[in-house]
Amino acid sequence: SLRVVIISTTEGEDKPLKYPYMFRSSNLCIINKTDLLPYLDFDVEKAREYALQINPDLKIIELSVKSGEGMDQWYDWLKQEMKD
Repeated sequence: SLRVVIISTTEGEDKPLKYPYMFRSSNLCIINKTDLLPYLDFDVEKAREYALQINPDLKIIELSVKSGEGMDQWYDWLKQEMKD
């Protein structure tokens, strides 16, 4: 089974540290609402670092539904995983 964990930029980059089991057991991490980054105190690199400390094999996609950024990567990942 596949597991996807979502970090919202509005919730802080420390989610992997607070919920390590979720990140350890996930195949993919989506950093969501990236269109809000100019308005928030959210460190994307720190979020990536924390997530990869917990799960070095975790794939990470930065995504914004509003702007469409990262949606192609998300769809491609889903298609690839459905094939496997």
